[in-house]
Amino acid sequence: MSIKLAIIYYSSTGTNYQLAQWAKEGAEELGAEVRVRRVPELAPPAAIESNPAWKAHYEATRDVPEVQLADLEWADAIIFSVPTRFGNMAAQMRQFLDTTGGLWFRGKLVNKVVSAMTSAQNPHGGQEATILSLYTTMYHWGAIVVAPGYSDPSIFAGGGNPYGTSVTVDQEGKMVEDVEAAVKYQAKRTVTVAQWLKQGAGN
Repeated sequence: MSIKLAIIYYSSTGTNYQLAQWAKEGAEELGAEVRVRRVPELAPPAAIESNPAWKAHYEATRDVPEVQLADLEWADAIIFSVPTRFGNMAAQMRQFLDTTGGLWFRGKLVNKVVSAMTSAQNPHGGQEATILSLYTTMYHWGAIVVAPGYSDPSIFAGGGNPYGTSVTVDQEGKMVEDVEAAVKYQAKRTVTVAQWLKQGAGN
């Protein structure tokens, strides 16, 4: 049974874009149909221009489709990937989530299987708080949150965040922890739980 997975991300310099790509690879190994979608950029052009890495990534990913509410309705499962800003999700993701009220009101988000990932510049920069804040919205949706917990060795190797994969990014923009396996595992776990739910709903 094929699962439709939407991977929705925001990335300024490329870290969460890479997490999204690894999640796509992991999900497709289980036969999922995957859409990778970016949330719209809200930052003014001057801010983007002032950071060469941000500008380069912005230009390089122009062709990635922007997320639409229809992508949420289409999906059986959704993985979010977003950088941490002062212990919370980036405003770009928050703004998108704030547009989902119509779908929520019509019950179109109930029983979506969801999971989340994040990044920050240091290990205690609020990664857990960011993921938990995303899940708070998901609880209001009536979605089914699938966290990795400590259910696979890759979680420990990737830094040990039970709520979702998180990674530290150094001053050169490089990931400190090796989280590729953890991301792929989290994606597979999300797809697997969505399969269980879809099979059960079909009985």
